[in-house]
Amino acid sequence: MLKFSFRPKLFELSSNYNSKDLWSDIGAGLTVGVVALPLAMAFAIASGLPPQVGLFTSIIAGLLISLFGGSKVQIGGPAGAFIVIVYGIVQNNGVQGLIIATIMSGVILFVMGLLKLGTLIRFIPVAVVIGFTNAIAVLIMLSQIKDFLGLNIPKMPADFLGLIQTLAGAFDTLNGYALTLAACSLLFLFLWQWWLPRLLLQNPVNPGTFKIGLTKLQKIPGSIIVLLFATGVVFLADLPVETIGSRFGGIPNVLPTVVWPSLAFEQWPQLLRPALTLALLGAIESLLCARIADNLVDDHHNPNQELMGQGIANFCAPLFGGMPATGTIARTVTNAKNGAVSPIAGVVHCLTLLVIVLIAAPLAFHIPLCALSAILMYVAWNMGEWREFIHLREFRLPYRLILMTVFLLTILVDLASAVEFGLIGACITFIYRISSLTRSELFYRSNLLQAHRLYGALFFGAVQLIEKLEADLPEKILILDFKNLIYLDTSGTDALSSLLRSCEKKNLRLVFCGIMHQPQGMMKRAGLLDKLPSHNFYTDIGTALKQELDQN
Repeated sequence: MLKFSFRPKLFELSSNYNSKDLWSDIGAGLTVGVVALPLAMAFAIASGLPPQVGLFTSIIAGLLISLFGGSKVQIGGPAGAFIVIVYGIVQNNGVQGLIIATIMSGVILFVMGLLKLGTLIRFIPVAVVIGFTNAIAVLIMLSQIKDFLGLNIPKMPADFLGLIQTLAGAFDTLNGYALTLAACSLLFLFLWQWWLPRLLLQNPVNPGTFKIGLTKLQKIPGSIIVLLFATGVVFLADLPVETIGSRFGGIPNVLPTVVWPSLAFEQWPQLLRPALTLALLGAIESLLCARIADNLVDDHHNPNQELMGQGIANFCAPLFGGMPATGTIARTVTNAKNGAVSPIAGVVHCLTLLVIVLIAAPLAFHIPLCALSAILMYVAWNMGEWREFIHLREFRLPYRLILMTVFLLTILVDLASAVEFGLIGACITFIYRISSLTRSELFYRSNLLQAHRLYGALFFGAVQLIEKLEADLPEKILILDFKNLIYLDTSGTDALSSLLRSCEKKNLRLVFCGIMHQPQGMMKRAGLLDKLPSHNFYTDIGTALKQELDQN
């Protein structure tokens, strides 16, 4: 019987939590709130939504994930992995369709956690995860070329080929100011990540005043520096580039009210597949992120509680004008490295964004979209596992085929089809590999008697092993040793039953030896053990062979 368990990580705060821990959480939460600000707006804009949608999602979904999730320092909110899927849903079904799909994904996530399916996410092959992650990173970068170059494109298509054609057709509308500002922003972000840390590592014994200043400066997120600098340049120089204000009219400094979607109920079923995609991707992202967080704070997350927390967040956030949310690696790592000790830090991060929206929203009017596109390109680059392409030759052919096929299908078709193919391909590969490890070893052979040792797993993909034995039966006795057979399924028991019937037709004695626990249970449930007399069972093949030879 399934036992319901709902215990958020926040409830596990012990009596040892003190004012020092609280101040650590407040400091980490304030830092993450600042980091989340540009990312939340950029993810929403890239998904075809107004920037405030990303902010509302970070505030509402992030708060619910911190309150009801199963990880100590997980930070929830909109994520880059959702951009391609959300954009496609908005283009095909509108914002109302996105709201319904997100609500449905929240229900699916909660049920997954309720049924304790959190650990099953780990069974998704690495090749599938890397394939769609790299493909999503490529699609994010492609989707940002429009704003990066300042191209005049009223509406971007959702499919890859249409995207390429549209970008190529609008290349003559390139805005040099936007390109220069975006390129400088992107270059700065890479230098901030790669050059500055290396500079600080030089002569660490005597750093000097300059390096001490750089060390303090490095704590400021590079994306915030880019955002402030680019906004200042656009405002002071009055550059002719597109901004949040020119496209969206700015960001409202009020929170939305609850609005139930107006999409007709008969249209909901067609959103089931996108909802499943959102739920699966959200589950993978959040649980991978939670595992990374565990290593940073020496903790163990509850995967089922995390899925339930994610489900609650994705059910509620769209009712307040939000978009899909999940665990976010960059913000979670920032949270952990800045001293967070509990989900309180995530709550503070949400309150920080709330204050920014209520007080400083009008200042976002002059934020240039080209700078946000540079930030997203930087995020997409860090998101991809590009070294895996270089090391592909080191892996077996099935792994390479699955990874590359998932990668290409995600780009050319859609993520749902790619994941479906990847999982089916991985299952087929696994079945083939396990069936190839299942074998029969001839232990003794004469005209009257044969003895075979079975190894591996006798399941639907390996029943041909028994069929081969059935095609070459001895005259009087067939001994099968199951000591090294670790697994047996119903197809395997059917094959053994067929073998027993063939032996009975030929008046041939079938002997079983060393049956292990799981195969024995399957044989008993199938009634196979009752069909053989007790003297046809032995504990080991050596004893069976000796006694059968003595009797014959």
